[in-house]
Amino acid sequence: MDVSFFEHVFFYPKSHVQGESMNEHQVWESFLDGVPSFHSESPNPSQFAPTELSTPMPPSVQPAQHTNVPSPVTIQSPMPIQPIAPQLANENLQVYIRRRKRQELEHGSQSTCGQYIDSNSSLPEENIGEDRAGEVLIPSIDDSTLPIALRKGVRRCTDHPIGNYVTYEGLSPSYRAFATSLDDTQVPNTIQEALKISEWKKAVQDEIDALEKNGTWTITDLPVGKRPVGCKWIFTIKYKADGSVERFKARLVARGFTQSYGIDYQETFAPVAKLNTIRILLSLAVNQDWCLQQLDIKNAFLNGDLEEEVYMEIPPGFEESMAKNQVCKLQKSLYGLKQSPRAWFDRFTKAVLKLGYKQGQADHTLFVKKSHAGKLAILIVYVDDIILSGNDMGMARSRKGIVVSQRKYILDLLKETGMLGCKPIDTPMDSQKKLGIEKESTPVDRGRYQRLVGRLIYLSHTRPDIGFAVSAVSQFMHSPTEEHMEAVYRILRYLKMTPGKGLFFRKTENRDTEVYSDADWAGNIIDRRSTSGYCSFVWGNLVTWRSKKQSVVARSSAEAEYRALAQGICEGIWIKRVLSELGQTSSSPILMMCDNQAAISIAKNPVHHDRTKHVEIDRHFITEKVTSETVKLNYVPTKHQTADILTKALPRPNFEDLTCKLGLYDIYSPA
Repeated sequence: MDVSFFEHVFFYPKSHVQGESMNEHQVWESFLDGVPSFHSESPNPSQFAPTELSTPMPPSVQPAQHTNVPSPVTIQSPMPIQPIAPQLANENLQVYIRRRKRQELEHGSQSTCGQYIDSNSSLPEENIGEDRAGEVLIPSIDDSTLPIALRKGVRRCTDHPIGNYVTYEGLSPSYRAFATSLDDTQVPNTIQEALKISEWKKAVQDEIDALEKNGTWTITDLPVGKRPVGCKWIFTIKYKADGSVERFKARLVARGFTQSYGIDYQETFAPVAKLNTIRILLSLAVNQDWCLQQLDIKNAFLNGDLEEEVYMEIPPGFEESMAKNQVCKLQKSLYGLKQSPRAWFDRFTKAVLKLGYKQGQADHTLFVKKSHAGKLAILIVYVDDIILSGNDMGMARSRKGIVVSQRKYILDLLKETGMLGCKPIDTPMDSQKKLGIEKESTPVDRGRYQRLVGRLIYLSHTRPDIGFAVSAVSQFMHSPTEEHMEAVYRILRYLKMTPGKGLFFRKTENRDTEVYSDADWAGNIIDRRSTSGYCSFVWGNLVTWRSKKQSVVARSSAEAEYRALAQGICEGIWIKRVLSELGQTSSSPILMMCDNQAAISIAKNPVHHDRTKHVEIDRHFITEKVTSETVKLNYVPTKHQTADILTKALPRPNFEDLTCKLGLYDIYSPA
């Protein structure tokens, strides 16, 4: 990026505490008044056109008239060099351009870092400043005495460009086009910006037409005592599979946060699909060659019936065509209203049940339909998006499997936090340091910290490798300090190393449900509570995981492991219920992998009554499942305990080994 600085007033006050030159203001004045214009014996002097300022300078800072006095230093140059600055007119300000390093010139560098160029001026590309003998005249000026506003420019942003860690070379042509188009997306932020572009203007008009056709509102005067709800426009782009634009989408959203409970709305709860259920479906689809289709219900929330009396302001951009006191009386639900999700899901559920689908009990957003011929159709609903799968559909997919990643989300997060040029690191957390509360540590902006951690929590749904680190930094939301913020930045630095890494669902011969559970006894240095971690695999693919601090203090490592084992068994039982509802019943038990012999002994031989009476409920629960052969306990060595990555920070070799066992794969990794 090229940047020009023009100062009409002194940048520095006349004091001696700036930390640069002791007489910065004198340097600035002398630069304006006494610095000569630079002269070059170019064969084409017309190339030195004066640089014009967009606004006239005040008389107090206009440079004094003077005679051009060249002060050349002659060097040999193997290639043309652009001039240091053009000749100035009396009313113009000197523009300074930093001289490039000779090493860059010898290698033909095209970098423009460190240059100051007026955006309104154009420098010729010919051999400006070069005489007939091939020598270049460069003025002998020491830029270290110039003010910061002129001396400091755009340097090389980073020694670790993001291109070293993410590439499109390993992608198919169609997916490469799709990924590239996502990066080039420019979406307007306001209705005023959208109405200036024909595609977005058409999208806005299409949305208004759909609302009016659906009978979403009627125009009426605002009744006395009623307060209308505000609204705004949201814009996005929908893409095809090959990366081309399918359509521009404009959505009118109500400002539901201005609604009052009991007046504008009553019940608001509506279920959404569990991401664990979606991952289970992906594992089944890969192993059984099911087709996966994603459906988007257009204007879904407009189909919900609105029972309350709600008034909304005229949509932005259409106020001039309406009377002053007129508003929209809503007849149907609208995006943004608090009761809209519930109204839409209720109507969708009634319609799907009439078609013969059965609603799941392990996940209420799962709908399954079985025919007498053994055909199966599966629906999973996430708000207005539907995942459709089954065993009677055409199939076209990659030969290797399905990869779920959030590459663009990570790159956007790094860009927004200014970490796109940071130095990457191999692990998300330092294995030699544990987070705590230090009295002498400086507090940081709590809102910024919470926003960053919240985005990392969302990212952890596809990145189990950061699960423990995100869980650790989430424990200091109430009072974050610099130490905790540095831990968050370390996670971002790790994501910079592997932005394209994601879950890989592959086809295997394994048909078991495996759950690994582990615990880090007394790992928290603040309250000495232990951290539980478990991860479950369905047919060889990772589908669920969790890292959570235990609610009570464990008196021994066996107790901590026992509590983690109980949580893992609960997760395995839930997975078996989902598989049963998906038509994948199995008589084989859940395989529980634990690396603590004492915990396994307590579960199989409940004879340690005095040592286990404080975990009595967990003991009876695990014993019941083991006795009924619902669960089978297996011992696994610690070095093969996959859940260990979810309980503590590990050194790089152990961390990378367990990351591979989780099934993470980076299709964007440079070769």
